[in-house]
Amino acid sequence: MILKTDNGNIVLEAVSCFNVALCLDCGQAFRWSQNKNGEWEGVASGKYLKIKQEGDTVTLFNTTEEDFYSLWNTYFDLERDYNAIISAYTDKSLKTACKEYEGIRILKQDEWEAICSFIISANNNIPRIKGIIERFCREFGEKAGDGYSFPTPQRIASLTVEDLSPIRAGFRAKYIIDAAQKIASGQVDIARIKKLPFDEAKAELLKIKGVGEKVAQCALLYGFGRIEAFPVDVWVKRIVAELYPDGLPECIKGTEGIAQQYLFHWRRNI
Repeated sequence: MILKTDNGNIVLEAVSCFNVALCLDCGQAFRWSQNKNGEWEGVASGKYLKIKQEGDTVTLFNTTEEDFYSLWNTYFDLERDYNAIISAYTDKSLKTACKEYEGIRILKQDEWEAICSFIISANNNIPRIKGIIERFCREFGEKAGDGYSFPTPQRIASLTVEDLSPIRAGFRAKYIIDAAQKIASGQVDIARIKKLPFDEAKAELLKIKGVGEKVAQCALLYGFGRIEAFPVDVWVKRIVAELYPDGLPECIKGTEGIAQQYLFHWRRNI
């Protein structure tokens, strides 16, 4: 990957295994949309970004090298060698999935945002998830460029279910507040979870109402960067039943979450 600056933009050239549209629209993040110019717009960690890809060149608009290295490089997981990971996958079905969708990378989102977003995602569809989160940020977040930051747990912890009625989250509102209260008070300590072994980290997240196995696995994968997490939804359950009834292939050990994302997107689109 080659980084250049161009009139206040960051231009990445010769980027391998990175498809912006696949990363931002494959169900791991809910705050990105594509405008009429083909640019993707969104907010992460309080920073607004427009990003566009043409071939193997990616342009990040109106940002700085400092922001790229302190946020976006990590957010898009650009330091990880996905070529090496894909090369190590010997399973036939997984190799097919990787060939079709090799540009998927696991986004490293804010931990609290990931927890809250996947609480909202439970028994929900993507358009509705995006709508709830958009209203949530607009009502309780701070202005950030052409968007809004994700509200902090401290901001939400003092609210009531009635206060959240404008976001139309339904039964999930009480879970959002419980999560915010537990995280704001330190009862569920994000900094501590980052350092815990996987099963202990998951157990901490399960203390939050509305966080079950799938939501905890999603939060660990997309928020805490734990690529050994393996969220199972209806699509993944079908994949495992059809392709791996005797267990997941040994070649994905340690990168189960990355393999899951390839398989999930492939199975959902074939």
